[in-house]
Amino acid sequence: MKLNESVALVTGAGRGIGRAIATTLASHGTTVVLTARTWTELETVRKEIESHGGKTVSIQADITQDDQVERLFNEVSSRFRRLDVLVNNAGFGLFAPVRDLSVGDFDSMWKLNVRALFLCTQKALKLMEPQKSGIIVNISSLAGKNAFIGGAGYSATKWALMGFSKTLMLEVREHNIRVITICPGSVDTSFSQQERNSARSGKILHPQDVADTVLAAMTMPERAMVSEIDIRPTNPK
Repeated sequence: MKLNESVALVTGAGRGIGRAIATTLASHGTTVVLTARTWTELETVRKEIESHGGKTVSIQADITQDDQVERLFNEVSSRFRRLDVLVNNAGFGLFAPVRDLSVGDFDSMWKLNVRALFLCTQKALKLMEPQKSGIIVNISSLAGKNAFIGGAGYSATKWALMGFSKTLMLEVREHNIRVITICPGSVDTSFSQQERNSARSGKILHPQDVADTVLAAMTMPERAMVSEIDIRPTNPK
């Protein structure tokens, strides 16, 4: 893919991993559509990208709301008439033993981490399939492959995401659409505040590590697809 001729939509682009991916793609010439719930965060990222000569636009949306997903993709289609990359990054975790995890918290994680990702993917495919090209990047987690105490709800969403991604890859490859699933360990963001406050904070991954991995996978030769990547600290001790 020629990044300098492409349009990418990044969800959860206001901070953390989403912000790092958005700024990295923009630095390579991609026109980046930023979306998140918080307008002030989006505008901060937009101004950062534009200050370095990048091309970007902010569209505020809560992708857990069907009508806002519809509006988001209608605006992308109206502005650009195409979509080359979707980065499904938005997500969050609430951690507690199963006996203590509330139904509301469980449902909230599923609504954003799985259902919203499904809706965004469906809308993106309507633009990508006629083009016979595209890349869908799903940000999962090593929690989608491993269990840990207190993580049943969050891990369940990421295990579901892994199954969704594997099936999606098989369904859309005939349209020359690549599906890439990224599975980081703990990343130094506000998401993992406990890790940041621990003695291991200097050893865990940074958002830019994930962004660089996404870029490397996206820029493989068109005939090759890296469908799944695990990212761990080199030396976590």
